[in-house]
Amino acid sequence: MKKTRRHHSSEFKSKVAIEAIKEQKTLSQLTEEYELHANQISEWKKVLIEQSSSLFGRKSDADSIDIEVITSPLYQQIGQLKVEVEFLKKIAASTKSQQIVGKKPCRTSISFA
Repeated sequence: MKKTRRHHSSEFKSKVAIEAIKEQKTLSQLTEEYELHANQISEWKKVLIEQSSSLFGRKSDADSIDIEVITSPLYQQIGQLKVEVEFLKKIAASTKSQQIVGKKPCRTSISFA
């Protein structure tokens, strides 16, 4: 009989990992209580410990540089598109005025000889 995989929420994972860090219960007690494998609890505990420093740290300069690298070309593209829109508006207006001014009634004669 095959067991289906269970997917746990991040809240559940953090709750179990925090209890493992507190060490008020043994690992075997936690495995029985939450019906998890000891390796899984140890892995979640390890991840929590490794990533906890990033919760209290300031944003690094690398993060702000990454944002600038991403946004700079986007602002440049926005400016280019604005220029193109204005150019196309001018062309559309001038061709429209030429059509109105240059419009003459078309008189063609058809002769049947």
